[in-house]
Amino acid sequence: MGTMIRILAAAAVAALVAGCNGAATGAPDATATDGASAFTWPASLTVVGDGFPTAGASCRRIGESAATIDMLDDSAALVGCPSREDADKLGGRFLGTVDGVFLVSVPSNPAAAPADGDALVAGTGYNATAQISCSGYKGAAAGMCDAGVIRSGETGGITVEVKLADGTQRVIFFNPDGSFLSFSTAEADGTAAMAISSQKKGDITTAKIGTETYEIPDAFVMGG
Repeated sequence: MGTMIRILAAAAVAALVAGCNGAATGAPDATATDGASAFTWPASLTVVGDGFPTAGASCRRIGESAATIDMLDDSAALVGCPSREDADKLGGRFLGTVDGVFLVSVPSNPAAAPADGDALVAGTGYNATAQISCSGYKGAAAGMCDAGVIRSGETGGITVEVKLADGTQRVIFFNPDGSFLSFSTAEADGTAAMAISSQKKGDITTAKIGTETYEIPDAFVMGG
């Protein structure tokens, strides 16, 4: 009888241990989320749908709000992504960031984008790449910074993206005629409070934001 009790007790303990192990190694808890769904979308953006370009993707379509009203285009989708890497994969025109979200204008008819026939540099989303004169970022002396330009045709404007030493990026907007328009700014990194100005001398546009200065040749902006 004592032997039988010991066997039953051992079986009960084994079952209990197995149950505990099963709870530890079974399917993840229903409240667990992946990186994309865990991203917190800011209240300043109107997020539409459950993924772009397909359901479950990390990017989302973005609707009209005070922050995006000037970015909307009837011929393109405004899309927001949690990272610049995700945004670049969409192949659209990078517009800047709003509260940590990377915004891209993705043509509704990709075959029609670039209407001006301006080819892209292989392996990039840029129509041209170069180094431009730059200074002032975090007190940096004058030097050269890598830059890329995205030309969107006669009506779409021009975007110059400048990569700084620590990986930070400055995005500079130009009008279709090549004249300076503005910088992409955000409250989060303090650039929204910085003074912006520009000066044209010869074929060089000197664009300034805060203490930073960027000298951009017309040939780089307009091509040709």
